Amino acid sequence: MTTYQPKLLKRTQFGNPILHKLAKPVSPAAIGSSEIQQLVADIKFTMESQRYGVGLAAPQIGVSKALSVILIRPTPARPDREHFESVIINPSYTGIGKKEPMWEGCLSFASKNSPVFAQAMRFTQIKVSYLDEMGKAHNKILKDLPAHVFQHETDHLNGILFPERVEDHKSWMNTSEYRKRVVKKAKTSPKLSDTID
Repeated sequence: MTTYQPKLLKRTQFGNPILHKLAKPVSPAAIGSSEIQQLVADIKFTMESQRYGVGLAAPQIGVSKALSVILIRPTPARPDREHFESVIINPSYTGIGKKEPMWEGCLSFASKNSPVFAQAMRFTQIKVSYLDEMGKAHNKILKDLPAHVFQHETDHLNGILFPERVEDHKSWMNTSEYRKRVVKKAKTSPKLSDTID
């Protein structure tokens, strides 16, 4: 038996029509297929090979499937970051409370690994529903960064890009300004996160 060797995938960029399409649901019966399992392996490999990113949706690598991988881990710059790792298939969520402005960027809206950031309106707590890569159903409440990333990734699968969630258009800034003006403050404020995929 040959072990599958994951491959590095090329990201689609803003302007590609697939990013505005509603991704096709993945049937529970198809989750165990080699096609879906290889897609999951390729997305994970691509994420782990990149320096930045906490989530990557299938449409971002040119595949119209309702599947995304979230990979939030502590980093040297953010050692206190909550760990959350999951494949989310056919995800949906309901917001709890009111939306708040949260810093966000997207690697599909970037030159190499240098995205543009702005404050998107997001819920700090959500009730989620999804299937994982084993086909197991999950229904839980997420908060803070995992909730933030889950919303961003689910939007990708619904053909919604984060600029559509930005209300304060004076908040836009490039990566260098974001690091200088926001990331430094984030070390003292848990509400400032660096959600990018």
